Amino acid sequence: MQPSQSSSIRPALALLQKTPVLLETMLAGLSFDLLRWKPAPDRWSISEVLSHLADAEELFSDRVRRFVVEDSPLLKKHEQPSEGYSQGTSQEHLSHFTHARRGNLQFLNAAPPEIATRTAEHSEIGKITLEQMLNEWASHDLGHVRQIAELYRAYAFYPNSGPFQRYSNLRP
Repeated sequence: MQPSQSSSIRPALALLQKTPVLLETMLAGLSFDLLRWKPAPDRWSISEVLSHLADAEELFSDRVRRFVVEDSPLLKKHEQPSEGYSQGTSQEHLSHFTHARRGNLQFLNAAPPEIATRTAEHSEIGKITLEQMLNEWASHDLGHVRQIAELYRAYAFYPNSGPFQRYSNLRP
């Protein structure tokens, strides 16, 4: 027996709901220095990751709505802003992300389960379903949660772990 269409997107929706709470919990009370620290000039800080997540939330929001209201919409490859993600504060980015995510989840939870099979044409990868995009969205969240955790770990704990550093395999 195959799972119903509604259950095929349930794990992704559950993760999408958890991400803001996880980030708010993990980042509460962290110093400005930690939130702005970059392990290398070409790497993002926690604040920049949060800015990227807020930007991506707008992108996913637009795409989800287009999946629902248009027949096989054309979705263009996402281009990151040329100015990067260094403007604004971590709190502003997290607040924007959290607010947008709540709206997106409210929209998705109110939609009928058959939306999972709606399709779009992605300019780079071809035909995709909403279910596939929701799973990519959840995967995207987890990748950046891991990135934020690695940045936090590398800045706040690794330097003070003495001989235990040899057990760390940091990838901030």
